[in-house]
Amino acid sequence: MTELKRTPLFETYKEYGGKTIDFGGWELPVQFSGIKEEHEAVRTKAGLFDVSHMGEIEVKGADSLSYLQKMMTNDVSKIVDGAAQYTAMCYENGGTIDDLLIYKKGMDHYLLVVNASNIEKDYSWLEDHLEGNVTIENLSDRFALLALQGPLAGQVLQKLASHDNLSEIGFFKFKEGVELNGTKALVSRTGYTGEDGFEIYCDPQDAIKLWKEILEAGQEEGVLPCGLGARDTLRFEAGLALYGQELSSEISPLEAGIGFAVKLNKESDFIGKEALKVQKENGIPRKLIGIEMIDRGIPRHGYPVFSGDSKIGEVTTGTQSPTLKRNIGLVLVETENAELGQEVLVEIRGKKLKAKIIPVPFYKRAKK
Repeated sequence: MTELKRTPLFETYKEYGGKTIDFGGWELPVQFSGIKEEHEAVRTKAGLFDVSHMGEIEVKGADSLSYLQKMMTNDVSKIVDGAAQYTAMCYENGGTIDDLLIYKKGMDHYLLVVNASNIEKDYSWLEDHLEGNVTIENLSDRFALLALQGPLAGQVLQKLASHDNLSEIGFFKFKEGVELNGTKALVSRTGYTGEDGFEIYCDPQDAIKLWKEILEAGQEEGVLPCGLGARDTLRFEAGLALYGQELSSEISPLEAGIGFAVKLNKESDFIGKEALKVQKENGIPRKLIGIEMIDRGIPRHGYPVFSGDSKIGEVTTGTQSPTLKRNIGLVLVETENAELGQEVLVEIRGKKLKAKIIPVPFYKRAKK
């Protein structure tokens, strides 16, 4: 049996009541006080997540831009220094290798933030396609990553950042060398919960100190430590894809609804472009849609979905929404069966139960 990997914060989980599970080979907390309570904290106040299992790969060299343009579906030339971009990497057939973030640290210097379960696969793929004056390095072990998410995240984190005005970090922007109670970190503002918030990339040795200081600073605001359970329900309500569920080697970014990160008209060709172009021209075969149960039952990952007697797709993620208090799901279906308002059947424990197709995302935060 393979030993599970642990983040630098592992020893503190018990202190805060963390219950751990095996998540893609990592021993990570699924919850601390409870999924619903943590979910609510992020939607109304703020919650702190340990996401140190995520991977970081550095790309440097004079040909970095042309190399990344070849590897990524999005237009990397559009990223300015100090900004981040969401993108995907694809196989030749258009299937997804991973969805990731690219941070542009400077001329010919990028940091890719990849999904934990895909670190080795992504690195090998990038290495196999290296060309020109480019070097890549897997820096995953050199970073711990904390995510403070929720409407009060900025207010709480600002207490530790006396020398830096965090409100200057715009959405999908980042700043290096931010001092948080004397600890230097790269702080970004991307998020994966549908709320405002910050990601803090720090030295693994500083992770426990920062974790405790943030929770202490946010006591008054009601900040809670949060686990993977709430992270999943939050991102799901906001209609954000999870690799291995909404995206996979069998599911293209166009099918998964992240077509905004696929630039078929960018000047450079990229791996998978031809297959994705054909998909778009011929009509995307499958589409990710939202459903709400009419009959009583909770749709879960992998449950088959029918139109009459014909199977038309399956649930990628489903749960009872803590915010909306309704049983909802994301479903990948044949495009001809993706019409809003249409009734479908979800097979739950051998019974076909009624549901209807509704708009995604299920939740959007109110604009200030």
